Order: sequence, then structure tokens, then C-alpha cells
Amino acid sequence: MATSVTLTKIVKRYGEVEVIHGVDLEIVPGQFVVFVGPSGCGKSTLLRMIAGLEPISGGDMLIDGERMNQVPAARRGIAMVFQSYALYPHMSVYKNLAFGLETAGLKDAEIRPRVMRAAEILRIVPLLERKPKQLSGGQRQRVAIGRAIVREPRIFLFDEPLSNLDAELRVQMRVEIAKLHRELGNTMIYVTHDQVEAMTMADTIVVLNGGHVEQVGAPLDLYNAPRNKFVAGFIGSPKMNFLEARLEAVDGVGSALSVAGTRMILPRAVRATPGSSVQFGVRPEHISLSEADGLRLADLRVDLVEQLGGATMIYGTTADGQTLTVSLDGQQDVARGSTVTAHVDPRRVHIFLEDGAAG
Repeated sequence: MATSVTLTKIVKRYGEVEVIHGVDLEIVPGQFVVFVGPSGCGKSTLLRMIAGLEPISGGDMLIDGERMNQVPAARRGIAMVFQSYALYPHMSVYKNLAFGLETAGLKDAEIRPRVMRAAEILRIVPLLERKPKQLSGGQRQRVAIGRAIVREPRIFLFDEPLSNLDAELRVQMRVEIAKLHRELGNTMIYVTHDQVEAMTMADTIVVLNGGHVEQVGAPLDLYNAPRNKFVAGFIGSPKMNFLEARLEAVDGVGSALSVAGTRMILPRAVRATPGSSVQFGVRPEHISLSEADGLRLADLRVDLVEQLGGATMIYGTTADGQTLTVSLDGQQDVARGSTVTAHVDPRRVHIFLEDGAAG
């Protein structure tokens, strides 16, 4: 049965230094939740507190409504997959999967069905007699995940498990872990600094920054409606463009602002005082070079063009010296050094106030 996790005012201190600042979070049974954020934001520390590997300095952590603050890690019903595979090199894959159950006192009649089920789920049955040195990186990661599956935990925790894999294997293993979640139905909590992993795998993303939760929501909710500039810049690849702008006028249905030397009318009221400075945000994929696709944003001197086959990336500079990235579908013939005119759909523009909050 899937399990709920509740964090209430969770705090972590190392001496006098507080690194997690009163986190509140509700994880419903069966969710795939991803903690994402830059290095040092507290995501792995928060995961380790849930696992019982780090003591909680303040607040409460509940699993299915039961307070777990003082419960040892081994009694929480949690299995954790780390960045390091940590396989025993002298043992076969089968023995690596079975060893934890053997040390827990289970008999072979109980162990073998668990090992074979995990091996079948992960498609590693032909590898059971091999040693870890005979496996590829992706196969070793499957064994590490299998070692968690055989424990039949209530909750799976993943701490950047794909960081040691190359780009192609990372994509493959993302798919494998997502399929595993659908098959098992367990609650899973996954830590990564890679927002592409977060967007493609999560039911719910928790964006962390400096030990604070910036926003919680479904991937597309965070992409389409970021709460602040930090979330807007972190979610999405390539990252959102931010341009200096000035709010000129606001009425009940629209706003006028000056950005990159252009006066633009947005079909909504910005929550700021006319005359104030704001940040104009627009994603590279929401910019067009066609007048038919929106309002004129700026003339752009093209500094670099990247042809990616399925997309064309343009990096340029506006007349007032601000940089802008444009992502166009397909293979576009744009010359370096030329000048193009960027257009935007005003409904897909984001405005951020001086404190970083969405306006």
C-alpha cells in the first residue's frame, strides 16, 4: 500500500547554522515527488532527514500519520538509492540483491522470490551470476535499484541516482524509473539538480532554494505559472530570458511597459506602481521572428547560431545591450551578424517585481 509523508515546520541545524528553515510539505500516497534546486539548496539534507540518516532539529516528520522523528532508519519502511552504486565487488548480482535480506534473517525460501521478482521488473535476470565489474553503468544502477525493491519498502528515496551516467543512459534510466513507479505504485521521492529530470519524471516538483521551499506543484504548473523569478529561471530548458523593463501605466485590464526600447501593451494588470522597474520574462521557445506571431519585442543582433537539427538556437543582443536567447523549431536559416526582429505573444510573457515575486 502506498504511503503518505508529512513534513511540518521541519528545521535542520548544524550547530548554530540553520540550513533547512521550517519546511512544510504534504506528500500523498503513491506520488512521485522530485526535490529540485541548485547545489547547496538543502534537497539531499531534507531527503536524508526523511530517511532517518540525519536527525531532525525541529518540527515533525510523519509517515502515514505516525511521528518518525526518533524512529531509527531501519524501522521506517524506507529504501534509499544513492548516487554511488555501492555494490559488493566480490559478490554476484544475485548475492548483492539477496545480501540485505540474508543479514535481516530471512530464509532462502523468502529471499529467492523477492530477488527474482526484482530482477524480472528490472530486466536483469540474465545478469544474476555476473560480478559488478562485468556490468555497464546502467546495469549497475539497475542492481542498486533492485536492492531497494527486494526490501519491499513503503517509500523509495533516490538521491541523484543518475549523476554518474552518461547523457544517453540518463535518458534511458529516467524512463526505467518512471516505469518502475507505475508498476509498483509506491510513494517515491527523488532528488536531482537537473530540472529536465524533474520535469519528465515528477507528479509533483518541490523547488528548493537556500533551505526554503520556493514552490510546489505539477511540472507544467511550475513551467506556466512560476511564483517568482527563481522558479521561472530554474524550471525550463533553455532557461527563461529576463530583460530590464519599466512599468509605464496600469489600468483594470492592461499594462503598458517599456522593454528593450519598445513600448508594449500587456492584456493584464501588473501588480506594481507605474514608474517602477520590473523584470520582463519570456521563454526562448515563446519568441518568434514572425510578425504574425505576436507583438514586436526588440531588434536583435545575432551573436551565435546553434543548429541542433530539430531546433535552431539564436543568441543575440538587443539595441540597449541586453542578451536574448531564441529557440526556433526546425532548421532555420539565420546568419551570424545579421539583425532579426523578435516577437512575443503577450499572453505568454511573465513580469517579476523588484522583490522577485510574479507580478
